[in-house]
Amino acid sequence: MRRARSTSVLVTLLAGAAGVISSTQTWVHVVLTGGATSDVAVAGATAIPVLAPLSLAVLALGAALSIVGRALRLVFGLLTVLIAVLLATLVAPLLVGVPASAITPSVTEVTGIAGDSAVGDLVSSTSTTAWPFVAALAALVLAAVGVFVVVTGMRWPSGTRKYEAAARRAARRTTDGPLDAVDSWDDLSRGDDPTTPQTPR
Repeated sequence: MRRARSTSVLVTLLAGAAGVISSTQTWVHVVLTGGATSDVAVAGATAIPVLAPLSLAVLALGAALSIVGRALRLVFGLLTVLIAVLLATLVAPLLVGVPASAITPSVTEVTGIAGDSAVGDLVSSTSTTAWPFVAALAALVLAAVGVFVVVTGMRWPSGTRKYEAAARRAARRTTDGPLDAVDSWDDLSRGDDPTTPQTPR
């Protein structure tokens, strides 16, 4: 279960990083008619304004997941699933088409023309890059990690366990001298490493 914790934290951080990076990249190329600017690039943060904040929240959850106790692991796992579902819901429309609301802000900034209907009249064609698919994949991976944390998080070892084990060994050495074979076996039974060197005081 120690590896389960580190793997969950790493994958959560990677998914959050993928979301942050994708928010800065071009998701849609818009070709306009009527002699206007030929190509308008629409970034992920424009197409989905909450993409970057949600991805940053995922990074924070991943970092905190490495130190929180059992009860908060369950809460963080559920939050991770919730964010993943929200991200997937927001990205999904861009995988099958380009909603006018996703491109209107960028087109308005270039042409000065506002409104989904008016912008729609200016658009000749649109093409989607690979970044929406990257964000969708990150959301799916994030959902899987969140479910994994909910299912297994209660069984992860405590983050302070190794320090408690070191304190127990130090106390025994102070009172009883060096550890014998029985003490070492007891440590191994609890999952502690009896060979861990102690820091001199």
